[in-house]
Amino acid sequence: MNRKKLIVWLSGFFCIMLIWPVFLFAGAVDLPKSGQTTCYDASGNVIDCAETGQDGNIQAGVDWPEPRFEDNGDGTITDHLTGQVWLKNAGCAGLMTWYDALTWCNNLANGSCGLTDGSAAGDWRLPNIIELESLVNAEASNPYAWLNFQGVSNLQSVLYWSATTLAYNTNYAWYVSLRNGFVTFDSKSNIRYVWPVRAGQ
Repeated sequence: MNRKKLIVWLSGFFCIMLIWPVFLFAGAVDLPKSGQTTCYDASGNVIDCAETGQDGNIQAGVDWPEPRFEDNGDGTITDHLTGQVWLKNAGCAGLMTWYDALTWCNNLANGSCGLTDGSAAGDWRLPNIIELESLVNAEASNPYAWLNFQGVSNLQSVLYWSATTLAYNTNYAWYVSLRNGFVTFDSKSNIRYVWPVRAGQ
């Protein structure tokens, strides 16, 4: 084997040795079920789910705990599906820009918004888009109404900021409509509602 071929072979070998641990130790992520159990035809009529291949038929993912949400009696609600703790008063912050939302969530602490949980500034944060969207029950025709029966108070049926910035234009951030689960983005200078989270994954 000439020197050039040996160098190419050794380079390839070392690249494989560097990448191999990534595959060897890569873990699986257990995604939760969407909550949807109903299936529909092309006209939007409810149909039997058997062998449709729709989400209501397959229901892939981790089962939801029962009850999913628990009121902790200290101004917080625990989501047992994700382990996250949400502010019970989901409208306390009111409307604000994305920039103000980040600051407001980071400054939230015991004594504000009905909190008696002993939390300090820095314990709370603005949820990312995946965390916020995880609250949407895809089976519910009105996710907002469904969430209102889970122990949340002062929930608004409109748009809530996430902490996630839009990758191709950093002047924008993602938000979720809790009325219908719609996810899109808007200018960070516009005002939306804010629902802080702490702990969990």
